Amino acid sequence: MAILENDFLKVDISTKGAQLTSVYNKAAQRELLWAADPQIWGYHAPNLFPVVGGLINDELLVDGKAYPMSRHGFARTSEFILLENDENHALYSLPNCEKTLQKYPYKFDFQVLYTLIDNALRVTYKLINHDKKTIYFSVGGHPAFNVPFNKGESYEDYYLEFEIEEKLTTHLLSPEGFYTGETRPIPTKGNKLYLTRDLFKNDALVFKDLRSKEVCIKSDKHDQSISVEFPHFHYLGLWSKPGADFLCVEPWLGCADTVDKHVDISQKEDIQQLKQGHVFEAAFFISV
Repeated sequence: MAILENDFLKVDISTKGAQLTSVYNKAAQRELLWAADPQIWGYHAPNLFPVVGGLINDELLVDGKAYPMSRHGFARTSEFILLENDENHALYSLPNCEKTLQKYPYKFDFQVLYTLIDNALRVTYKLINHDKKTIYFSVGGHPAFNVPFNKGESYEDYYLEFEIEEKLTTHLLSPEGFYTGETRPIPTKGNKLYLTRDLFKNDALVFKDLRSKEVCIKSDKHDQSISVEFPHFHYLGLWSKPGADFLCVEPWLGCADTVDKHVDISQKEDIQQLKQGHVFEAAFFISV
């Protein structure tokens, strides 16, 4: 496990999935991340690669061949290698191996870099193409934040504040987690989306056309907040287990399959591609 620390934050990271396990706000003396209760949802902040969301039949199609692939990909359950670590940064690597080639037929090095910058934690995804062909992939973050922040508060005291006022439209998911092609408006008050216990009763809210590139979790009861800035990501997912005390804010490049549209990886919605010898980078920021 790596530990990063400065005057504002103390961060713990596991080699399993290169996953954040703690982000502690030192000034507020408060843990930001969900405790990963396995009876409810057993992750803190998984990293999603090489797919985001679910695949029809749990199969990834590449050049006409089907490969077994679970929801959100294999990175979140893989053991990473810690390449670098000091008090301000940690760099993790997941290179291809025989096991990954059985699921994802590309040669790569997927890296996750964590960097403390004052009151912010930067999470950088880096993909290096070691293959002799173009790599197709999706990538995303899935951090779960404790809401409410403090004991004695209500989930309904909190709201998500968008950078600018949005007309929110979520893309609906089937019970199996695939897009149906239908949408539904989500009511807001100005640039605020108030949290309710039934907001996620039909699975995640998925926004594909946001103009905002930053959202903040805030409360009407105090001035504490958590900001997530995602300048490089096209989609944003919001999710929680109904009744659970957390909120996931998920920047994505890529998304789940659509019902009855099991297509090759190269044809998937918002798929990313990386040419031979090239390097991909995208980052998001968590700040207090």
